[in-house]
Amino acid sequence: MFLIVGLGNPEKKYEKTFHNMGFLAAGDVAEFLHVKFKKKECEASVAEAFLGGEKVIVARPVTYMNASGRAVKQLVAKYKVSPEELIVIYDDYDLPKGHVRVRPSGSAGTHNGMRSVIAELGFSDFARVRIGIRDPEVDIPLIDYVLSEVRKEDYALFTDACKRAAEAAVSLAKGESFELVMTRYNG
Repeated sequence: MFLIVGLGNPEKKYEKTFHNMGFLAAGDVAEFLHVKFKKKECEASVAEAFLGGEKVIVARPVTYMNASGRAVKQLVAKYKVSPEELIVIYDDYDLPKGHVRVRPSGSAGTHNGMRSVIAELGFSDFARVRIGIRDPEVDIPLIDYVLSEVRKEDYALFTDACKRAAEAAVSLAKGESFELVMTRYNG
């Protein structure tokens, strides 16, 4: 069993913002697994799949970013997911735009959604797939930046990054080692 959660904001107005990279990547995971988000439970939109005989839950919290932990906590409890079976995909301002970084654990960094997830779960030893969003050419406050739309000239870069992040999450769910997945996708 694996739970793959893509963090973002549920309203249409946030669809193409930097803070929705996790949502977009979760959509790519669902597409790779040939499933759709058909049900709502645990304050999340959920798709169910099977991968190599193992159940995989793909989720997008509908709680807004800063309260993402509520949905993740409920999903972890409902599906009895261990820390080793949880993968969270999200945008990361600490990484250059378009970069993907896979880690087996870590801190929340500057990300309020991840702060919420860690606070609600009470542990931080779960996989993260981070999508870099920092653009050194843009100098505006972080809160304004993450809620701004991706520039048209960068959209293909971020679409590709989301697909790579989704592939990395699926690779982990298939049981590939962190070392192999990090070698393939980090950078």
